Amino acid sequence: MMKFAGQDNAPSIAETTVSQGGEIHFYRVRRRPLGQDHLARSLLADLSPGEIVLIRTEERLEPVTLACRAPAPLPDKSADHAWEITRRANAEEQDRLVQLPARERAAAAFCKERIRALHLPMHLVQAECHANGSKVIFYFTAENRVDFRELVKDLVHEFRTRVEMRQIGVRHETQMTGGIGACGRELCCAAFLRNFESVSIKMAKAQDLPLNPAKISGVCNRLLCCLTYEFESYRAIKREMPRLGQQLYHADKMYKVTRVLPMQATVQAVSEDGAEVTLTEAQWREAENAERQGMQAQKKSKVVGKKEFSSKRRKD
Repeated sequence: MMKFAGQDNAPSIAETTVSQGGEIHFYRVRRRPLGQDHLARSLLADLSPGEIVLIRTEERLEPVTLACRAPAPLPDKSADHAWEITRRANAEEQDRLVQLPARERAAAAFCKERIRALHLPMHLVQAECHANGSKVIFYFTAENRVDFRELVKDLVHEFRTRVEMRQIGVRHETQMTGGIGACGRELCCAAFLRNFESVSIKMAKAQDLPLNPAKISGVCNRLLCCLTYEFESYRAIKREMPRLGQQLYHADKMYKVTRVLPMQATVQAVSEDGAEVTLTEAQWREAENAERQGMQAQKKSKVVGKKEFSSKRRKD
């Protein structure tokens, strides 16, 4: 198994900073030309975009391409998730990174050929080779569990290294392959999302979106990830607005709320005679205040009536 020079004994940035008192600098790096950017930290202050540097992972040092400088995280945000840049890559390590895409394409082509030959019910999505040749990971999708023991034997015999098979879901498949969303922009999962949050149809309802699956589903045929972006904002705004079915007294008429428009801060309502009206924020707040004052006056009158009744009974 090949190793990078200095892999075993390289100190961490935290250790080096404590011992040398160095300043930590932050950068954006990427593993693949079309991959996501990741935050990385280093004691090196003179790194330039396009340079190939080595980051520390749990298993190895891996070459990545530096995209640009990045601002330091805010004080209330932890930088522990940032990768550590240990040093610049040497000529041999740079060549390995340049040749990596061709190696991965060749590995994927061979794996697909063996899948067809073995008639396995699986679809290969992507092959990922470690730059130091220590492992090849094959990502695939399948409807059920697949017995790929014979496939692994063929792959190990071909590549003479560790082979790992990882079954993924359709959302991760879309994240790897990338594409353009209905908004005309690059897919969020391929561009910047690190983790997939749970998305429910309730989020679409809260934002008054059409419940047509074709309009609220992404390329992966799952609910759009962007439904989560404004969901909490919609919920917070709606808490301050009238509820559906609530009655509001406006312009000498009683109206029933039929629709709430949070982004416009307006509500649509209908009266008993079928007249429809759109109430602005000032109008529905005035109606709510009037209703609140009326309820308070009604409660006050009940309390006064009870006191008068009690005093009358005592006199009797």
